[in-house]
Amino acid sequence: MTAILFTNARLIDPEAQTDAPGWLLVRDGRIADRGTGAAPVVEARVIDAGGKCLAPGIVDIGVKTCEPGERHKESIRTAGAAAAAGGVTTMVTRPDTTPPIDTPEALEFVRRRGEQVSPVRMLPMAALTKARAGREMTEIGFLLDAGAAAFTDCDHVVTDTKVLTRAMTYARSLGALLIMHPQEPGLSSGAAVTSGKFASLRGLPAVSPMAERIGLERDLALVEMTRARYHADQITTAAALPALTRAKAGGLDVTAGVSIHHLTLNEFDVGDYRTFFKVKPPLRAEDDRLAMVEAVADGTIDIISSMHTPQDEESKRLPFEVAASGAVALETLLPAAMRLYHAGQLSLPQLFRAMALNPARRLGLETGTLAVEAPADLVLFDAHAPFLLDRFTLRSKSKNTPFDGMRMEGKVLMTLVAGAPVFERTA
Repeated sequence: MTAILFTNARLIDPEAQTDAPGWLLVRDGRIADRGTGAAPVVEARVIDAGGKCLAPGIVDIGVKTCEPGERHKESIRTAGAAAAAGGVTTMVTRPDTTPPIDTPEALEFVRRRGEQVSPVRMLPMAALTKARAGREMTEIGFLLDAGAAAFTDCDHVVTDTKVLTRAMTYARSLGALLIMHPQEPGLSSGAAVTSGKFASLRGLPAVSPMAERIGLERDLALVEMTRARYHADQITTAAALPALTRAKAGGLDVTAGVSIHHLTLNEFDVGDYRTFFKVKPPLRAEDDRLAMVEAVADGTIDIISSMHTPQDEESKRLPFEVAASGAVALETLLPAAMRLYHAGQLSLPQLFRAMALNPARRLGLETGTLAVEAPADLVLFDAHAPFLLDRFTLRSKSKNTPFDGMRMEGKVLMTLVAGAPVFERTA
């Protein structure tokens, strides 16, 4: 394996929370050395970064690959290509496929497909209950042995608290991580937007932000009872933050995430019923968005993810209330995050703490850091490169991005997985 020496780089270290010039040497798939000042003379491919940013590769929790069952929307191959082009070096994939990933055999299928066709690492999650129906828990022990990274029913909330309690208790005994979608399903059923004046003016079915708080409070009470390892996939409202803060202060093994769309967009972006802006949970008020940004900055929210959800044109070209929810984001995660950096709201070390270090730590991975001896999963990017996003240039099969036609900054120049380049920008 060829050694690579990055010189004249801007090293973004989320562990030390530093952003400083330096050099970094990659050898045998790992970070062999790094430092400041003059780079050493070694036998290696030398890449002059020209002052561009070198950071740990993004670990993206909650990617939908649509395989098996909906390969017309996305496949593991195309999702992997999009991830590589977006600086994502590890995809943690969702089990909401057709059929769901709820058996060791199904998990083994997607795991092997990832090894065969994805240029980046792929860690599949498994369903928490059979068929994601909330009635009977899956074989958590066997699925762990088959390589499940975590357990989740995605946006299907388990309403039977006895079933959920049993699953939490069993998962706790095995040390398994549960990823839940905090939402009160009765209140949120059929909702397309967040309740408020804008929803009323548009005449769209809406859900109160309190539905998220109610769902989170229930989950955290069960976590307190069972002591399970718990991660809330998306916290999007200020009303939910106090409960999260209390749980962490109380010593519960709890973390939380937020999608890049809820950090950079708000309810008004829906405009005149633009369905590419329909996501789940729905986009929130600007005050909620700013509260999420602040929560990432102070560490209340641990992880930023893409929540990559491909939908075909037929699913989106419908009236807003019946159009499918979700947006592709593997390639837009980094440039969208640069909006927060350029606005002075989050530093690059803070962003990569939430996009790389924290998700890697939560999953027990070695990646997400620039430490010597760590796996050389890296992204080299230009934080200031401007471009106009054309959704038809995205590598995902589906093109449902809310950022289509927007001016953005931040281009991935190179992505490395285990020291090997899996993406290099040529123009």
